[in-house]
Amino acid sequence: MRFASLGSGSEGNALLVEAQSGVTTTRILLDCGFSGKEVARRLERLGTGVDELDAILITHEHSDHIGSALTLARKLSIPLHMSWGTARAVGADEADVDLHVLWGDEAVAIGDLSVLPYTVPHDAREPLQYIFSDGASRLGVLTDVGTSTPHISAVLSGCDALVLECNHDVQMLAASRYPPSLKARIGGNHGHLNNDAAADILASLDRSKLRHLVAAHLSQQNNLPELAQAAMAAVLGAAATDVVVATQSEGFGWLSL
Repeated sequence: MRFASLGSGSEGNALLVEAQSGVTTTRILLDCGFSGKEVARRLERLGTGVDELDAILITHEHSDHIGSALTLARKLSIPLHMSWGTARAVGADEADVDLHVLWGDEAVAIGDLSVLPYTVPHDAREPLQYIFSDGASRLGVLTDVGTSTPHISAVLSGCDALVLECNHDVQMLAASRYPPSLKARIGGNHGHLNNDAAADILASLDRSKLRHLVAAHLSQQNNLPELAQAAMAAVLGAAATDVVVATQSEGFGWLSL
């Protein structure tokens, strides 16, 4: 299994997960928060294309995650997977798409990958995050979440790779020009993880198998890559450069498990 990011942040998110069985290859796009043309361009950069996607999974209905998902799913007949709440929020339940409704903690098989959706606290209709497994390795993804829960720690423990939200630095958000209501939303229990909260989640996990750690969904206004890396590296007892940062413009290249 390998994975790469097309881009991560408030202007658009998409993560590509690929698994090979020796005979078949499965490619799943997690979130599709860019225009169709931009998704195609960024996939091409990774050596693939929209016509090679086996499924699109959606975490929640916010525009930086849903983007062109319905359009691509309809035009290219790509199966579209999301919670019922998300489907209702974006109109997928009434759209001409191959909709597959997902439920928290009910794993589904998509080609060579097993996908486990799990529920998280975020200000959306029915948000899900995901664990991917090819039978040998596990990739855990956690972005767009306000606070941790015992369930989150349980499902993310023992993963071989993690993509973990490090949205903002507390001091930078407090000093920003954002209105108080937006600051409260971002920093609230249904908002986004700050660097310290992300580090606390990481510290709570079984990290014995962890090979790759990615800091994701960084705010371009209220965080710095080096701050997120330092917070994660302190937990790992590693160099800051060992923590990969998913950027808005480039995401990150292929990481293999």
